[in-house]
Amino acid sequence: MSTVHLGIPSVRPQHASPGSHLRGEQGFPAAARDELGNETLRGNLRHATSTIQSKRSAVVREVRDWQKLRNAGSALKWQVTDHLPELLEQLEASVTAAGGVVHWARDAEEAGEIVTRLTLERGAREVLKVKSMATQEIGLNEVLEHAGIRAIESDLAELIVQLADDTPSHILVPAIHRNRAEIREIFLAAMPDLDPSITDEPSELAEAARRFLREKFLDMPGSVAISGANFAVADTGTLVVVESEGNGRMCLTLPRTLISVVGIEKIVPSFQDLEVFLQLLPRSSTGERMNPYTTLFTGVHDGDGPEDFHLVLLDNGRSAVLEDPEGRSALHCIRCSACLNVCPVYTRTGGHAYGSTYPGPIGAILSPQMTGMTGTDDPNSTLPYASSLCGACYDVCPVKIDIPEILVHLRTKDVDRRREEHGEFRSTWDVALKGASRLMSSPRAYDIAVRAAGPVSSMLPGKNIGKLPGMLPLMPGWTDHRDLPKPGPSFRTWWDQREKDRAEQGPVTDAEASAAASVPASGTEDDTGAEGAGNEERS
Repeated sequence: MSTVHLGIPSVRPQHASPGSHLRGEQGFPAAARDELGNETLRGNLRHATSTIQSKRSAVVREVRDWQKLRNAGSALKWQVTDHLPELLEQLEASVTAAGGVVHWARDAEEAGEIVTRLTLERGAREVLKVKSMATQEIGLNEVLEHAGIRAIESDLAELIVQLADDTPSHILVPAIHRNRAEIREIFLAAMPDLDPSITDEPSELAEAARRFLREKFLDMPGSVAISGANFAVADTGTLVVVESEGNGRMCLTLPRTLISVVGIEKIVPSFQDLEVFLQLLPRSSTGERMNPYTTLFTGVHDGDGPEDFHLVLLDNGRSAVLEDPEGRSALHCIRCSACLNVCPVYTRTGGHAYGSTYPGPIGAILSPQMTGMTGTDDPNSTLPYASSLCGACYDVCPVKIDIPEILVHLRTKDVDRRREEHGEFRSTWDVALKGASRLMSSPRAYDIAVRAAGPVSSMLPGKNIGKLPGMLPLMPGWTDHRDLPKPGPSFRTWWDQREKDRAEQGPVTDAEASAAASVPASGTEDDTGAEGAGNEERS
């Protein structure tokens, strides 16, 4: 049995290997600026994410103990991160006892070498794949192609992305950035013998993909398939794959050899724990009460399913995340994508702006931890800032990952790193915040500054302050991308004017006060009744 060392202080966990698809070529601000100019992308995202949000909200409201389920899911995930080495060794023993073979991969290169070797040893030159983010993370398709092996995605959305020579932009819906007309053109260009009269109706596009994949499935006996897993059960060695189409189940049952690449964080302690996650995941991801296809498989069995099963347990930076007590809960993610669908940043920029296999809020905390933030020029150093910190991601997370808190933690680490590298490093943020600190520590100085802002801004045209010159600290970065409203009167100014007006009016008599108190606040009895009815309905 292998010896597992995770989170051991004497062994420095390594970050993800450079060959991983976890780091883009440019920082988030530059990439997002490019994506924001794509009107088609923004329209597709707006329609898709709002639809998924509505479905999710409806099915979550049906569950009276939803918050208790979230608490249970969070507690189970904390149990996993607190006892990950022991659980992984238990999983290895269970899979081995069931007839499977377990391989340990420290990084993307090792995982790719293992899968390539197993495939070549079986003489396969073409493999079918189940939708898997772990295999995208390690660039497995490209590794296999370099070895002369063609990998074919069986998930419809993944197939669209692959045929377009594109990359996924959403955890749940990889082709969310493509519309029907684009998909039709992709199929016509990539699928042989496709009738050119095909329209962009979803039913026709799905039928074309079905025919294309069925020909591949017919050649499956004696071949190799590759999958990931949503969950891996430590006490039984069972792997779980959930999907909506059924193509994944074909890949999991028809081939002679099945290779599953699974991140070490996907483990759950017991089979009974699936009861919690199989309620949380479908509602949070697809807005369904249960997934149409939930496939569970344990080792090998004569005459049933693959004859040869290999499990590749992937680290690739996960132990580095585990090392950080404040950031390790990012490993709790069950890949539901709920945080993407509510994020005001993701829903406008899409997934490609993040440059990683893992986009959106979860990618903004997971990718930088897996790769490390190596310097100012590192694109992943910008990801923790790709958020408004509105907290919507935490509200919908089924396992209660406090993403905003981890984002702030990673921002702090980035600033501390830059200070260490540059000594007494002073950016425009430092100058501006130090000045604000001194200003706010003096009530008199603060009052003078606030009172002066109103008259100065009134001299400017329009309702908003325009783009400020770059010589000023901090503010130009705001006005480059946002409207800065002109300041109105300060509270002190308003209060002084109020007191002055009251003094001019003279004291209020008891009769005037009684008359004012007897007037209904809403103006009329009808208005009051309507307001009362509204309050009753809200309660």
